[in-house]
Amino acid sequence: MNPDLLFQAFVTYVRPLLEFSCRVWSPSFSTLENKIERVQRKFTKRLRGLSRLTYTEKLHSLGADYLELRRLKLDLVIICPIAIVL
Repeated sequence: MNPDLLFQAFVTYVRPLLEFSCRVWSPSFSTLENKIERVQRKFTKRLRGLSRLTYTEKLHSLGADYLELRRLKLDLVIICPIAIVL
């Protein structure tokens, strides 16, 4: 029941489904963004040993980001590939 191992399984199996083709359909309404983020929020809520932390603290302790922030970073990578090389 290691939280890091369980979160790694989430990153491997669930998060790709949440981020599939997000370049094409990127959610523009806050309700859609909240529904997508809610999946990760519920998963981290059930991790043993992290129940007393806030969602932001849980993500920080797991070394993860909000899904919205990940989408923004990936958008920047696609739009500005030259900036990464520099």
